[in-house]
Amino acid sequence: MSCILSLCFFAACVSSACTTFFINKNGQMIFGRNYDWVTGAGIVSTNLRGLQKTSMKMEDGNTLSWISTYGSITFNQYGKEFPTGGMNEKGLVVELMWLDGTRFPGPDDRPSVNVLQWIQYQLDQNKTVDEVLGTDKILRISSSGTPLHYLVADAAGNVATIEFLNGKMVVHSGKELPFPVLTNNTYDESVQQTKGLANRTFADNSIDRFAKACSMVQQFQMHDVNTPVVDYAFSILDKVSQNDWTKWSIVYDLAGKKISFKSHDFTQVKTVSFSSFDFSCTSLPKMFNINQNLKGDVSDTFKNFSVEEGKPILERAVNESKSQVTIPEDKKDALLNYPRRVKCK
Repeated sequence: MSCILSLCFFAACVSSACTTFFINKNGQMIFGRNYDWVTGAGIVSTNLRGLQKTSMKMEDGNTLSWISTYGSITFNQYGKEFPTGGMNEKGLVVELMWLDGTRFPGPDDRPSVNVLQWIQYQLDQNKTVDEVLGTDKILRISSSGTPLHYLVADAAGNVATIEFLNGKMVVHSGKELPFPVLTNNTYDESVQQTKGLANRTFADNSIDRFAKACSMVQQFQMHDVNTPVVDYAFSILDKVSQNDWTKWSIVYDLAGKKISFKSHDFTQVKTVSFSSFDFSCTSLPKMFNINQNLKGDVSDTFKNFSVEEGKPILERAVNESKSQVTIPEDKKDALLNYPRRVKCK
């Protein structure tokens, strides 16, 4: 089971098991996600505003250049600029999950980016869900990208699913998003299969997780629950956990600009606050090995990022992923060294 969002040169992956959801109640805006995969190696990384970037070249399109407008904190396994998800300083969250049947748009006049760098671009450039959706006019995910869909949310409480079906972006938001939950079936299929069947156990693992998360989110939304919302979000993630496959559980506080997380091997909850970091491009980016025996606020324990500091963790992620994906040596080096191309404007 996996939800790894492979780059376009990765091999095919096994079945998926990631879960995301959004809670919005009385000014509390909480985004939860389980990341399920064969390796838990990774870093939590700060990404600075004011940086000049050019996307990694894809075979089916031109590159895209931009200057990062917002700082962000992301979770990375395969290179600093290629996150599996994260939140920016304006409270925009972008997270991904596997979706068999995905078909990205074919080559056209728009520049092409890979499936992970698409996330970093959105966090760099946008503060709202509508702005994320608007980027479909100016860039596209590589047509050979690994099949996936996204859940995105912003600090105004907007949330949307983004899928790519039959070569087109398909969005659910507002009234078309009755349940702000996403697993590994299309959103429409998930809603149809669980409609009117509350508290039932489903044979389809993805549908079962969708139903459980929906039920618990609704419980919090509709009733007085004494449990603090971040703790409640972790209880949802525990309920839909896939045991050893669940490597990271992450809870984003969009209003408070804080992130809480735990890993499979180090289950004590750690937190980081955006207010603890300098995101100006004249400062140094920071990194934190996600697998450490610490708890509470770990913002002060982040180290200065360098390619050399990140290399052992990237190599571990690559090595531990070999049973599911193959990353050629030249591609691994390109991922590792990409941050050297990023400069302060």
